[in-house]
Amino acid sequence: MTVNDEASKPSGPKLGLIERLLGIFTEVRAGEAITVLLLTLDVFLLLTAYYLLKTVREPLILAVAGGAELKSYSSAGQAVLLVGVVHAYAWLAKRYGRLLLLTISSLFFASNLVLFAFLDRLHVPLGVPFYLWVGCFSLTVIAQFWSFANDVYTQEQGKRLFAIVGVGSSLGAIFGAKLAEKLFVPLGTSWMMLVASGVILSCAALIRIIDARESSRAKLEAQAPEKPVGGTGGFTLIGRDRYLLQIAALALLLNWVNSTGEYVLDKTLLADAARQIAEGTAGGLAEKEIIGVFKGNFFFWVNVVGAGLQLFFVSRVFKFLGMRAALLVMPVIAFGGYTTMAFLPLLYLVKAVKIAENSVDYSLQNTAKQMLFLPLSREAKYNAKAAIDTVFVRSGDVMSAVVVWVGTKLAMGPKHFAMVNMALILVWLGLVWSIGKKFQERTRDSEDAAKNGAAKDGEAAPSSNGAKSA
Repeated sequence: MTVNDEASKPSGPKLGLIERLLGIFTEVRAGEAITVLLLTLDVFLLLTAYYLLKTVREPLILAVAGGAELKSYSSAGQAVLLVGVVHAYAWLAKRYGRLLLLTISSLFFASNLVLFAFLDRLHVPLGVPFYLWVGCFSLTVIAQFWSFANDVYTQEQGKRLFAIVGVGSSLGAIFGAKLAEKLFVPLGTSWMMLVASGVILSCAALIRIIDARESSRAKLEAQAPEKPVGGTGGFTLIGRDRYLLQIAALALLLNWVNSTGEYVLDKTLLADAARQIAEGTAGGLAEKEIIGVFKGNFFFWVNVVGAGLQLFFVSRVFKFLGMRAALLVMPVIAFGGYTTMAFLPLLYLVKAVKIAENSVDYSLQNTAKQMLFLPLSREAKYNAKAAIDTVFVRSGDVMSAVVVWVGTKLAMGPKHFAMVNMALILVWLGLVWSIGKKFQERTRDSEDAAKNGAAKDGEAAPSSNGAKSA
């Protein structure tokens, strides 16, 4: 072939302006921009709704007697509720396709918020029930969004594009936290619940748009999204697969550490709020308002830092260092943070440690966690993931509640709880090292199986845009 012949070969679809702009953050190929932006918008709105509800939740449960302990014990109660949620989700997945499954779930939670707002207007005590509900909502709806994203994208696409989708998560959390901080005093809890309900309904509409767009593409025709997702229960799938079992253990351990750290922050905050009121430096704010403003500001900075990491750090970690290194970053940072907290349990330092931990959790760690499911089956992406992201995550809260209960009986202070977390993080480090290795093995096996299946059917290998063969 001559040089002229080589030069005359088509170079493939040209990148549009949006693809080139998104290419600042990660590699985006022709035709991928619209779907990735729609997914990013959807998770942006989900996280906005969640942070509105999360800010409402905190004063409802903390501004009562024994609020920090009550919050910790209520987290444990979520694990029991979520066992039922997982079974109900599997029952729906056995009967409905992904679109109807996601729509039913969104409508259910949106209608629940209308009821909660009505009860709140009647001054019904909602601290514990609303706390339990928000936990179920956040884990179920966000988990199923990432299940959907895993289903839409191939492994190759997910490795490139999840970093952008994660930006929507980070920015939504920032916007939701700042909006909650500004709206909490003028609107109050019931109106913020109704605003969140409307946002959830808009997310359901976006999912239908994305599903219609992607179902028309050749890469999804063979997957027949209108068919039921699959009926094998999440717990059964996890029990059969050591890789899934390790992911479940990671979810439990990560949340155990995070929830114990959250307890330390809450106790330190309540002590500081009491000091401000006693000294007359609270600016006329009641305890509930001090908590609400502090939490809104805390969530805001967690997500500002997380968004910066998501935009400029996450995709480069995966590109140059790989999955194993990505999984190791958070436990290393957390270990350093809790070591500092053990010696200096002051509110501004505890806040700084939790901002560092949570910002990495919501950016790099979250993206890595979602990518772990890319080489797995659709059943695993929906049913096993639902079980892991709900029951196993909340089982970490159960373990944290046990630590809090024992610690209060032994009169442990913040530094002692920080030391418990330091020990747990050492186990965490060993676990993620093993998971990273298994992810590499699963990815190779999945890619080899796809190539062998295509060759057997006499089909071409997948194209450069990551499309799956029909």
